[in-house]
Amino acid sequence: GVSYNTSSDYRLKENVTDLTDGITRVKQLQPKRFNFIDDPDRTVDGFLAHEVTAVPEAISGDKDEVDDEGNPVYQGIDQSKLVPLLTAALQEAITKIETLEIKVAALETE
Repeated sequence: GVSYNTSSDYRLKENVTDLTDGITRVKQLQPKRFNFIDDPDRTVDGFLAHEVTAVPEAISGDKDEVDDEGNPVYQGIDQSKLVPLLTAALQEAITKIETLEIKVAALETE
């Protein structure tokens, strides 16, 4: 099998803080359904690279970039870089749900 690993050991990092604005940033993402021009019969889910402003480190290249001869230089996206943000947003949502469940339970016992 193929394995893709990114260095993640804490000893390689500094200025580590918790990601606390996950829901706000996830709401900025604009998922789309589309097909690639060279594969019109296959519809996929994804993003338009220039719209992913919530996780700029996931995007390579610049919108509408062209080389010296006027040929397009296409943007790319590393969707794996979205995982920490999505995880943080899900954790925030779970916390909110649990808080609401406690409040509802308290109201039901009154």
